[in-house]
Amino acid sequence: MGRRNGIMSDQLKEEIAKELGFYDTVKEEGWGGIRARDAGNMVKRAIEMAEENVSKQDEL
Repeated sequence: MGRRNGIMSDQLKEEIAKELGFYDTVKEEGWGGIRARDAGNMVKRAIEMAEENVSKQDEL
């Protein structure tokens, strides 16, 4: 089986990695070089961002 296409864009993943401080690892080793904890934190932050966007839209 092939890998599934990711839901998050590369741009968003890079933005979050920079925000969380492990983008240098991504640049040097690729996404496979990050720790599981960092990947989990990245997903958590993406969910927070999505929830913030939904809140803003609900206010309109």
